[in-house]
Amino acid sequence: MASNTYYYDNSQRPPPSYHSTPDPYLQQAHMPYHSDNSLSAAPTIYGADGNSSSHVHGQQTGQSPFASVFDDNYAAGSTSTLPHGHQGQYPDTAYYGQAGAAVGPHAQGDIPLQDRAGKNDDMNDHIYDAPDAGMAGEGRKRRKHVRVGELGMLGSDKKRIPWVCYVFTVVQVGVFIGEIIKNGMLTGSPIMVKPQFNPMIGPSTQVLINMGARYVPCMHNVKEIQGSSIPVLFLCPNATRNDQFCPLSEVCGFGGVPDPTFNNANQSPQPNQWFRFILPIFLHAGLIHIGFNMLLQMTLAKEMEMAIGSVRFFLVYLSAGIFGFVMGGNFAAPGVASTGASGSLFGVIALTLLDLFYSWTERRNPVKDLMFIILDIVISFVLGLLPGLDNFSHIGGFLMGLGLGICLLHSPNALRRRIDGSDNTSYSVVNSGSDDTAPGFLKSPIGFFKGRKPLWWAWWLVRAGFLIAVIIVFIVLLSNFYKGTHTCGWCKYLSCLPVSNWCDIGTIQKQPA
Repeated sequence: MASNTYYYDNSQRPPPSYHSTPDPYLQQAHMPYHSDNSLSAAPTIYGADGNSSSHVHGQQTGQSPFASVFDDNYAAGSTSTLPHGHQGQYPDTAYYGQAGAAVGPHAQGDIPLQDRAGKNDDMNDHIYDAPDAGMAGEGRKRRKHVRVGELGMLGSDKKRIPWVCYVFTVVQVGVFIGEIIKNGMLTGSPIMVKPQFNPMIGPSTQVLINMGARYVPCMHNVKEIQGSSIPVLFLCPNATRNDQFCPLSEVCGFGGVPDPTFNNANQSPQPNQWFRFILPIFLHAGLIHIGFNMLLQMTLAKEMEMAIGSVRFFLVYLSAGIFGFVMGGNFAAPGVASTGASGSLFGVIALTLLDLFYSWTERRNPVKDLMFIILDIVISFVLGLLPGLDNFSHIGGFLMGLGLGICLLHSPNALRRRIDGSDNTSYSVVNSGSDDTAPGFLKSPIGFFKGRKPLWWAWWLVRAGFLIAVIIVFIVLLSNFYKGTHTCGWCKYLSCLPVSNWCDIGTIQKQPA
């Protein structure tokens, strides 16, 4: 920290003359000095003659025209004689200590200091302290200190280690390096350049499918494949031309899957690589893809994990990613291969939105913060409409983040203040050492619920309702994915624009044998 403070050596200059006449335009303002070290309400103006006066230019005034809120107005003594024998026209700059006597070899030229017997842990080193928390009308203003990019929830000031972000980032970067190596081994190039160029600067789609991307034909029977009377062909993982086809078992890898018998929509056994709902979180389509995701993960996601803890963050991150791929499996074209941690990160964005709503009154510019979050969501959603991107993962991850966020995050600040009966209870300022704080659930399950107010119980019922709704929706979508009882014809437009046949990308292309 740099400051414009200059120090002078008083020993190198002569002591000031107390009988000289000061400039009449630079009159000194002094507050009457009392024996109890207090200051009176009205200052006294000393003129060039050394006499006291309370008039400036013929008008009565309460302070010097040169005084400001940044001046340190120290006690200057009485109107006639200052302590320690100084004359009244100059302020006393000596430090008297507890006994009232000047100390030090340069006491007459030193700046007075407040006497402190010892260090008080409750005091801070700020020069201009904020108003007392007990002052009426100032509590709400004092709490509005959370800026853009900061979190206002409980625990946001704790220095936790974001293990989940660190470990997942290392794994995802390592897996991406493995993708590049495998693509180079199979196709002779670390990135896909044939039969077309990968705009994400990464491996081919076939290599990603072979390494675990969400690909519906490897997970269950597809009516357009198993029920087709004409064989459906699949490009090989090492394909560099559009006419290099392989059996589905070779494309899927991981020990293979039953190859389609065709003309039998209810083929048994059917492909069942269910782990493709999880593995794609650690795969990325290219350098640009992983670059944007890791940037968000090591900034916003890391701060969120430090605020809510690694356990809560892990549950939201993994659940949002899985749910995003489940939703994409239900509504995206069956031939679309999807990868990336975008669904998980959209779950984190949902937590950020909840944090904004929960700490709305503590924000300096809550509307501005909301506009930034909405802008991020809109931009990401629009980009998800481009070919090769799965917007359903974004939507599903965001919805799961909202649902689980309500279940796992602490209560909103306003609700906490109503429950605790204090206007100073907030996520940013929490007295963790309070005696009336309920014990943790793990320490005392009965004591955790004992003495709770009806409003607390009502909010926990809301949380339980969201948790039940999240579980039900997940089960319904997962069941529909495997049974395929319900379809949505217009839902595909949530992930594509109806231009240049973009919405036909990923549909199963039937080719003659």
